[in-house]
Amino acid sequence: MNHDVNPQAADDNEPTDESRAEPFDPATFQPEAVPVEDAEVAAEVLDFWAATRQYAGMAKASIVVGQTVGETVPPQAWSFGDEPELAERLLDAVLAGDKTATSSALWDYDDEGAPLPVVGELSILLDGGNHPRALIRTTSVETTTFEEVDEDFAAAEGEDDRTLESWRAGHESYFRRNLPEGREFAPDMPVVCERFELLYPRL
Repeated sequence: MNHDVNPQAADDNEPTDESRAEPFDPATFQPEAVPVEDAEVAAEVLDFWAATRQYAGMAKASIVVGQTVGETVPPQAWSFGDEPELAERLLDAVLAGDKTATSSALWDYDDEGAPLPVVGELSILLDGGNHPRALIRTTSVETTTFEEVDEDFAAAEGEDDRTLESWRAGHESYFRRNLPEGREFAPDMPVVCERFELLYPRL
């Protein structure tokens, strides 16, 4: 929730981490009113969705009844991390089947008035260059505390050595670096833990 489609580089001296990025919705973009680079991303996402929506089970019905709004409007697109290299690395982990989860501070959603992810929600993942590369579907969403995240979820995030110890170290550093003013890291801070499945490309 802390990063947009043009992620800023993180402090090179700080460990990097990932959380769900600020969503990018190409359906709301008017090409004449946005920077060229955003219009290009929107066009790529629309093309990607047209080519991959069948993997979300939306192709056969549209042949019979025509495309619905839900089929033509693409899901929100976002990238992992707070800099392009991290976005690439974590996307590679998703494509390899190693990363099937992500987490973020509940406060990010609260402060921005954004809805939490929901089971069944589709997302398009962007790479470090803001190009669409993968289609995923959320399979579970749980809000817990930082200190209650378990070893299984830490391993599902697919980062570093996939241990709970490294998850805690990396995420604490990330939260301390990125929490908005007025928010401070604490072991009992609320964390949104999201699991997902890779729909495209298939493993």
